[in-house]
Amino acid sequence: MPGPVTALHERELNSQANALLAARAALEKQAEGVVVLDLRALSSVTDFFVVATAGSPPHFKALQEHLDAVLEQHGCAVGHVEGAPAARGPTQPAAEPQWVLMDCGEIVVHLFNQHARSFYRLEDLWADAPRVPVS
Repeated sequence: MPGPVTALHERELNSQANALLAARAALEKQAEGVVVLDLRALSSVTDFFVVATAGSPPHFKALQEHLDAVLEQHGCAVGHVEGAPAARGPTQPAAEPQWVLMDCGEIVVHLFNQHARSFYRLEDLWADAPRVPVS
């Protein structure tokens, strides 16, 4: 007969469920290259990375807003957001996002544009992290 669920085990189940929730929410908004990396055995900072790519600045904004709303609705509040706009040029009236990091504690969502995703290559940096299938 299995023993009681420990608080640590329950937290791990919740963090994986939240990572998959974020990945599915990204897919709902047609994010590209959605990947969930399991960092539990590799990092004490967070349990999962969710990595996704937006195809355009409006898509980027819609994707970030949707993820924030879905996570909040399910009790996984985004605690901190960081991001970097693209360099502005003379024909570019507003800075466009390159990447955004949404820190939810046990999961961290990384949104990239195509260029930043290729530049930062998180999947390569965390190549030892198992990928969690998103169904």
